[in-house]
Amino acid sequence: MSARHPIISITGSSGAGTTSVKRIFEQIFRREQIEAAFIEGDAFHRYDRQAMKEKVAEEERNGNPNFTHFHAEANELEILESVFEEYGRYGTGRTRTYIHDEQEAAHHNVPPGSFTEWRDFPQSDLLFYEGLHGCAVTDKVNLARHADLKIGVVPVINLEWIQKIHRDREARGYSTEAVMDVILRRMPDYVRYITPQFTLTDINFQRVPIVDTSNPFIARWIPTPDESMLVIRFARPRGIDFPYLLSMIHDSFMSRANSIVVPGNKLDLAMQLILTPLIMQLIERKNRAS
Repeated sequence: MSARHPIISITGSSGAGTTSVKRIFEQIFRREQIEAAFIEGDAFHRYDRQAMKEKVAEEERNGNPNFTHFHAEANELEILESVFEEYGRYGTGRTRTYIHDEQEAAHHNVPPGSFTEWRDFPQSDLLFYEGLHGCAVTDKVNLARHADLKIGVVPVINLEWIQKIHRDREARGYSTEAVMDVILRRMPDYVRYITPQFTLTDINFQRVPIVDTSNPFIARWIPTPDESMLVIRFARPRGIDFPYLLSMIHDSFMSRANSIVVPGNKLDLAMQLILTPLIMQLIERKNRAS
């Protein structure tokens, strides 16, 4: 953690909705005139698309059918931690971009499934990470200790699967069967590497559908925000003005002493109200330290 060079880490599984949450942070940064350096977790995959297919096949031949991008060894987590450390000390570092599709390929002039060249961060007020492993702790790395604000984006599992199936089918051209296969292969690594991070986050945002999602593999559409509730859990509720939040967010209520429940269509409002003061505290601490 660093007073002079704060780090915000958004952690969630593939299909959890971290990209949508990132857009809300970007709105806050623009409004408050905060310059952020951005890291996408995919940039720290160890293998490009073709090499990953070959690695998965090799692992299957060796008796491991469950090697996926969720696994720590499929990612350059030690390099990522070194970037966090460098940024915390000096406000500098580097990242790259993983190219998912033809649209991104055209923008970066790099083939889909590969990486751009490494590039240095621009001058910035803080570092913003969004991806799978922002709070990962293994026997080799402890990324959670570097982040000053840690956010988990954790829809209930059936909703997460529905969102992933629809995204991968419509945006990436995968069949439902192919996505189901990925989900099944990822489950051991999901349990081992993804879910433990949410005990280390400062705040978790968990979307809960209030419609039937009992078979996510045949769902024709993703439950809308109006068909959802949002459970917001604070690891350290002291200092959170719950009466103010309840007064500002219509139909919200407290479910536990550290949790508030709000209508799903109030996600943007809730995040703006909760996160803006926390981000500004980081900036004020940065200014005092400087």
